[in-house]
Amino acid sequence: MRILAFSDLHRDEAAAQGVVRRANEADVIVIAGDLATKRVGLEAMVEVLRSIVTPTVVVPGNSESDLELEAACTEWTAAHVLHGSGVEIGGVAFWGLGGAVPVTPFGSWSFDLDESDAADLLAGCPEGAVLVSHSPPYGLADGDAGGRHLGSRAVLAAARRARTQLVICGHIHASWGKQVSLGETLVVNAGPRGAVLDVGPTSGSARSPT
Repeated sequence: MRILAFSDLHRDEAAAQGVVRRANEADVIVIAGDLATKRVGLEAMVEVLRSIVTPTVVVPGNSESDLELEAACTEWTAAHVLHGSGVEIGGVAFWGLGGAVPVTPFGSWSFDLDESDAADLLAGCPEGAVLVSHSPPYGLADGDAGGRHLGSRAVLAAARRARTQLVICGHIHASWGKQVSLGETLVVNAGPRGAVLDVGPTSGSARSPT
């Protein structure tokens, strides 16, 4: 299975149109959150994206809530909005977690979760799944411009426990485009430029295409 993964489009309709143009390159599209910016512009972004007919997995970022994303995607028939939930597509299990983990200093506009709540929402992630999390796992593709690790310990623990074949994330802009390994798990901070990734059935392993 070929996955075309993005995150953090942040109201950039030209970038969204680019995803639409590339959708036929992949078997599944993954968008790891932050279509909006500070809770503004979500509907306009989804209006562009909902012409995609390729199965699409979307999780909320911290710039839109799970409920807002579900409402915006009501008429996008190819979209699977995941937050503490999963879906199987073509023999591959996907599990999603939205929001910023841990809680950010950004205030009331940010859709945030603490580590305990995130762990609860990650408990059902099946072994070998593709984990789509807006927040990166702690210590992996999560460094800010100052070198601080801002990822989630709950996401890290879930990836280890479930031996996920792939973690697709975003959120930390300074780490966009980074791909690192956690044992046999590939961790990809997709960013708005995106990444093309190949995965096998849920018992397989992920790799970047050569």
